[in-house]
Amino acid sequence: MSVEVKIGIDNNPRELAVNATAAIDDVQAKVAAALDGTDAVLELVDEKGSQVLVPSSKIAYVEIGSAETRRVGFGA
Repeated sequence: MSVEVKIGIDNNPRELAVNATAAIDDVQAKVAAALDGTDAVLELVDEKGSQVLVPSSKIAYVEIGSAETRRVGFGA
């Protein structure tokens, strides 16, 4: 199961998109810990096993959604 996570980073016009391999509850907990200052770094692992690290102080926004329900095209 993968969860699509989009992260806006301060002073960067593009967002970072990650398909995290954790359950949605785990991703929400990691994001909450990063945003409330508990963790200094948001750490996620993508489908390819790559580790993504974002400093909590640079996070502008986070959008969490299920990658399985994502549709692309005119029928979306």
